[in-house]
Amino acid sequence: MVTAFVLINVQDRNVQKIGDELLGHEGVKEAHVVAGEYDMVAVVRVADNSTLSHLITNEIAHIDGVERTKTLFALQSFSAYDLSSIFDVI
Repeated sequence: MVTAFVLINVQDRNVQKIGDELLGHEGVKEAHVVAGEYDMVAVVRVADNSTLSHLITNEIAHIDGVERTKTLFALQSFSAYDLSSIFDVI
């Protein structure tokens, strides 16, 4: 499983529409509106790097209103939960 955090800048701060659309993409597990340099953060969990690459470059980056993204990859995850059993990863 690959976990990544996609930092997103959006046009016109249209976060509600973009948040709803983000959650419609397989692999996007959470979307958060944040304060600071970025407007939103999407938490992505997918099976492999190839799937992550496709999701970001062919889907998220093409959502109407998404201006720019920056992706942070999790090298190691710590959780009180068994993440692989919680999330369906294809």
